[in-house]
Amino acid sequence: MSSLQQRIARSRLTQVTLGTLAAGYLQLVWKTSRFKLEPADIYKAVVPDLPAIIAMWHGQHFMVPFIKREEHRVKVLISLHRDGEINAIAAERLGIETIRGSGGRFDRKGGVGAFREMVDALAQGYSVALTADVPKVARVAGHGILMLARESGRPIFAVAVATSRRIELGNWDRSTINLPFSRGGMVGGKAIWVPRDADEAILEERRHALEAELNLVTARAYALADRSRQSSSRA
Repeated sequence: MSSLQQRIARSRLTQVTLGTLAAGYLQLVWKTSRFKLEPADIYKAVVPDLPAIIAMWHGQHFMVPFIKREEHRVKVLISLHRDGEINAIAAERLGIETIRGSGGRFDRKGGVGAFREMVDALAQGYSVALTADVPKVARVAGHGILMLARESGRPIFAVAVATSRRIELGNWDRSTINLPFSRGGMVGGKAIWVPRDADEAILEERRHALEAELNLVTARAYALADRSRQSSSRA
């Protein structure tokens, strides 16, 4: 990429334009698709546990903003990377407040400040959403989100949203681009609590539990999304 192309890509106008277009595109996917929610009563069931920490896999997160209902107060953690700026603009266009920094490391890239901001947001009644993966390692939950749960005393809920029509990329996080006119699945998992006095052994046990729960809800969301394909193949 030439220096001119780099300057254009990094310009605020380019970032705002791409972020706005991304938000509009995701709204198109949402409005033209039909989603099945599971469990059907999840919004009522989780009320006693709000605010909560919402966990998702990186690359599978694009439709997660639509889980939010009007009465919910939610902030999402987004990296300080240039691509993160575009994601932050898109999230804000979709009505989600943002916290900027790294969820995987608290000693760099604004991680310390972001961690304190997430703890404060939870104390103020905001639910906080973030990807659970170790940076650049897909589908392996890191300790950062568990430390947030331990410090805040709030539960973690794994969530996943999938669509029947999609493009699956071959990058490190297996990003999925959701397409309009789909059938979709929206799935939430059970609460995972981390005691305030949790030691390393308990953190590791909860990490495995979260990883398993994320894989479970993700697989179920895809099963719901692909039920039309499966029905057609049996016909």
